[in-house]
Parts: sequence; C-alpha cells; structure tokens
Amino acid sequence: MNIGEATRLRIIELCREKGITVNKLSTLCGITQSTLNNIICGRNKGTTISTIKKICDGLEINIREFFKSKLFDDLDQEII
Repeated sequence: MNIGEATRLRIIELCREKGITVNKLSTLCGITQSTLNNIICGRNKGTTISTIKKICDGLEINIREFFKSKLFDDLDQEII
C-alpha cells in the first residue's frame, strides 16, 4: 500500500467512526467537495500535510491521531 491509499482509507475510516459523510467532512474542514472526493477516489496522489491538517481540524483530531493507524505501518517505498 502507498501513502495515498493509506490516507484515503484513513479518511474513510475516521468518517465512519465520527458518523459523518465525506461531503459533510468537506464542509467541516473547508476543503472543496471536489478536492476531498479526488482524494477519496484516488485521483489525488499527493495530499499535502496542510490538507491533512484541515481534514484533522474538521474531524476534531490532531495529526498524530490521523497517522496513528496500522494503515501507515508498512507503506511501500514510492519512487517519483
């Protein structure tokens, strides 16, 4: 799994835990619905830390909590 896939799955997981839709999250974090949908659908391969911070703010968690998941434990090395 790469970082983009792990990030996408983590956002979905956190939305389920919080009982909100991805569309509701876009409103809460101030990211356009299309941008968040691009992340979730895998079209956005390089989500910035700044965007993840906004998502965390919308979810009312900190960045440490976002990355505290087994999804990020064994990521494939990415060659750009």
